[in-house]
Amino acid sequence: MERKIRVLVAKPGLDGHDRGAKVVASALRDAGMEVIYTGLRQTPEMIVEASIQEDVDVVALSILSGAH
Repeated sequence: MERKIRVLVAKPGLDGHDRGAKVVASALRDAGMEVIYTGLRQTPEMIVEASIQEDVDVVALSILSGAH
């Protein structure tokens, strides 16, 4: 059996809006990928560490670029 693509979905920064990240994570799972969601307010260092520990193939960042 072929190994699933492993994707880390992360929310860097202070933004607390995670609905989009969760929708994307769900769609990736539905497409047959293994998804690791790190949760809110991750630092770049936390994201890098998680991606190394989880041995992921892809790192997806969800960033709100609004005015706040």
